[in-house]
Amino acid sequence: MSYQDLSGEVITPKDTNYENARAIYNAMIDKKPAVIVKCKNDQDVVNAVNYARDHNIEVSIRSGGHNGAGLALVDDGLVIDLSGMKGITINAATKTATIQSGNTLNDVDAATHEYGLALPSGIIGTTGIGGITLGGGIGYLSRKGGLTIDNLLECKVVLASGELVTANKDENADLFWALRGGGGNFGVVISFKFKLIEIKNVYAGPMFWPIERAKEAMMFYDNLTKNASNDLYGFFAFLIVPPAEPFPEHLWNKNVCGVVWNYTGPIEKADEVFKPIREFGPPILDFVGEIPMPALNGMFDALYPPGMQWYWRAHYIKELTPKSIEVNIQHGSKIPTMHTTTHLYPVDGACHDVSNSETAWANRDARWAQVIVGVDPDPENAEKVTNWCKNYFDDLTPYAMGGAYVNFMMNEGQERIKAAYKGNYERLVEVKTKYDPTNFFHVNQNIKPN
Repeated sequence: MSYQDLSGEVITPKDTNYENARAIYNAMIDKKPAVIVKCKNDQDVVNAVNYARDHNIEVSIRSGGHNGAGLALVDDGLVIDLSGMKGITINAATKTATIQSGNTLNDVDAATHEYGLALPSGIIGTTGIGGITLGGGIGYLSRKGGLTIDNLLECKVVLASGELVTANKDENADLFWALRGGGGNFGVVISFKFKLIEIKNVYAGPMFWPIERAKEAMMFYDNLTKNASNDLYGFFAFLIVPPAEPFPEHLWNKNVCGVVWNYTGPIEKADEVFKPIREFGPPILDFVGEIPMPALNGMFDALYPPGMQWYWRAHYIKELTPKSIEVNIQHGSKIPTMHTTTHLYPVDGACHDVSNSETAWANRDARWAQVIVGVDPDPENAEKVTNWCKNYFDDLTPYAMGGAYVNFMMNEGQERIKAAYKGNYERLVEVKTKYDPTNFFHVNQNIKPN
């Protein structure tokens, strides 16, 4: 098949850069597209959509390539790769940013930080802005500023028809509603306009406790954060301490529990806020201090480079009951490899200020989005980390809310997708039927049209 009608850089299996172009974050995924189109501008995206539709070729959309299930790629199909579209325009007066979909969170942080501004979004800096936003967007500023979608003002979208449209609260409002959490089901979003919040430096970093204190630590963390101001964020983790600086050598390879904190309030009040936290335990590691916001967002990038084996499962959690704490400790104290972990990401605070019906993201009553990830650089350990992850997930299921954050899901079937969107699923089906009636965009956590 001739690809001469396509614009942008066209890469096929015969090209020397094909293997590099098809590589994504999760090396457990091995998909081989027929063609990858590295788009440079809006028209390249329109041309790629029209070409794939006219030639009946399956399409996937790639922003950062971080999706755990490998939905950035499609076997024998066409990948619309947005990673070269990196325009960012900041309006300091209105505290807004227009960001093309090829940017990573590191790119966004670098641009916004110059103005003393930040976008609530993410934990790992190499994540693409496109996928994380369309799934909802949780991260260090969620309690302070809400989900990424709660700060989204407008999208530019290429529909399955090839039409380029604007979606905001006034124009294509139903599409705008669906894009805020509904994933890549409705079109190729080529740029986002966000409102930003005033954040420059934060008081943040990891704090660890011995695994033997995990029960008390989880209960302390639960009670403290339940009543804390939205300026205090912390995700709870079970982990193995990396055997490298800056971690002290006596902790290397130890299975511990801990919290990665982020305090966005006045720096002069940080010691007062953290006094009871430091008195608990006390911690066996305390790396919490004043740092620039981008340094926090990229803190674990070196620990999790692209190309590892990843297997993800996830739950929404409302409360940490005694039994659920027991299950977490049971599996969290038997982490199989150094990179494997589980995180409880808070989705309360400002996230609870938005109703379930206001956006497609339908879990505003959850306190945490928990991710359980089996990770290792060695393919020979893929089965080991996958089994640990699945068993942990299964044992925790009775104490979870049902459904999961779509950005943390593998290919888990239609019922799990429906559970993720709860009461918003049927409305999403209506929007999908209107804007993509043939399900052209289906390489995603798919919402099927009627």
